[in-house]
Amino acid sequence: MNDTTHDARVLDQFTRQASAFSAAAMITDERVLDMIVAAARPKTDDTVLDVACGPGIVVCAFAPHVQAATGLDYTPAMLDQARTRAAEKGLHNVAWQQGDAYALPYPDGNFSIVVTRYSLHHLEHPERALREMMRVCAPGGRIVVVDAYASEDPAKAAAYHRVEKLRDPSHARSLSLGELRRLFKNAGLAPRETLYHLPVELDDLLARAFPDPRDLAEIAAMFTAAADDDRLGIPVQRVDDKINIAYQAVILAAERP
Repeated sequence: MNDTTHDARVLDQFTRQASAFSAAAMITDERVLDMIVAAARPKTDDTVLDVACGPGIVVCAFAPHVQAATGLDYTPAMLDQARTRAAEKGLHNVAWQQGDAYALPYPDGNFSIVVTRYSLHHLEHPERALREMMRVCAPGGRIVVVDAYASEDPAKAAAYHRVEKLRDPSHARSLSLGELRRLFKNAGLAPRETLYHLPVELDDLLARAFPDPRDLAEIAAMFTAAADDDRLGIPVQRVDDKINIAYQAVILAAERP
């Protein structure tokens, strides 16, 4: 990463979020994990790198299907969670390393599958991270990017970006689906796509982030209003006294030329 202020926000948020994030239903959803693994088309001799691996959930999902799986993350507290998870699962073909998505500490072509999940919207330069992922991926290997995406409507995307930044100060900017597609195209990649939703209730969402308490009312008001006027460009419903959100997400998987 480059911007030391943004780096500090990422480190602060994910250090505090590590425990709650690791247990969140929308993060541990087995259905989604199965889709991510299937999109990568793993073989038993594959070696996997998960960039910005967080608490190691994706690494642990890949581990039974491949020769070895490595997780890299910027936040030591997340890697502590990952080590605990792997130990609880009795996995011995996993490894963990602290590092930077913009400067991966591995040789060219070192892995046959390189994946990242829910990380690009925390990066100020996602195209640089994708280039690094391609560098460490062997020709013929698979690149897999998973992320939530913003609306193609600029006004709705701006509102979505604002509420996400308030909710989680480590948020940089969510790309739209069109922008994610162009990111791959500009890198010379032709991805397969799997679209899905990430359902979550607003109170649960806020329970594992650390927004400024002074912003909580605005965050709740924006999500509540979105149930009536679609101002955020994502599905939001009011059910009794609950606000149910369905983040739109995509799995993009492509073979590296």
